[in-house]
Amino acid sequence: MSAAAATETPPSNEALEELVTQALAGDSDALERLVLALQNGLFRLALRMTACPEDAEDATQEILVKIVTRLESFRGEASLRTWAYRIAVRHVLDRKKSRVEALALNFERFGADLLDGLAAEPDPDPVLAEEVKRGCTLAMLTCLDRDHRLAFVLSDVFDLSHEEAADLCSVSQEVYRQRLSRARRTLEAFTRSYCGLVAKDAPCQCSRRVARAEELGRLHRETPTLVRLSALPAAIETATQEMEGLLNTARLFRQHPSYLAPAAIAERLQSAIQGGRGLWTDRVG
Repeated sequence: MSAAAATETPPSNEALEELVTQALAGDSDALERLVLALQNGLFRLALRMTACPEDAEDATQEILVKIVTRLESFRGEASLRTWAYRIAVRHVLDRKKSRVEALALNFERFGADLLDGLAAEPDPDPVLAEEVKRGCTLAMLTCLDRDHRLAFVLSDVFDLSHEEAADLCSVSQEVYRQRLSRARRTLEAFTRSYCGLVAKDAPCQCSRRVARAEELGRLHRETPTLVRLSALPAAIETATQEMEGLLNTARLFRQHPSYLAPAAIAERLQSAIQGGRGLWTDRVG
């Protein structure tokens, strides 16, 4: 999959539903295009919920398999994207713990971790500071339980309405609003106490965490994982300057770029489709 294909305008819901019709009629190319159209958005959700690129990649592939094997159950009562994301939400809520979730972080432990080993001087590389920021905010989300994390991600990161998000979570709007409110209050209090990007007098700064993150194996100087997965080449210095003007916690989390799903997901699924093996044969044969 080319970078251009990954970043082009997403197909309309009507176009996606036409791909479903074609795929169910035996068109393997349509099935492949459907997978490619959905995978980046699903990966972005999985990454926020797992805080681990490798686990997000696995979760995305698992979700795509579920979508493909359930295509015949799509009835058009909601848009194809809504139907697919409902499957994704259920999957990320039910899935085994990711490597970061297994650390069982809470806000007290995470705060202590942030203050442990802060360098006296900032690292001069803005790319590495950006990598630390992205990893930190992902890990911070895992201090919330999955229901509250999902509520925050759907509303304050993906900007869904309460009605849409509650529907995806299969809860009432009242329950959803309560979860979102609790998540916002907790994250806001934490970031204002610790994060120098949200509160200027807070002690932690991304550039002062670079050396410690590298020492702990959380950052690899030559191959910063999260920066590499960005959809577009990042003007990191500009982005870093913009971050200094953050006014609230939600904007901090929105600073993440539109990540691309790793090419390996598409390659594995394309190989299966083109080879006509297993579940793909069942769906398009």
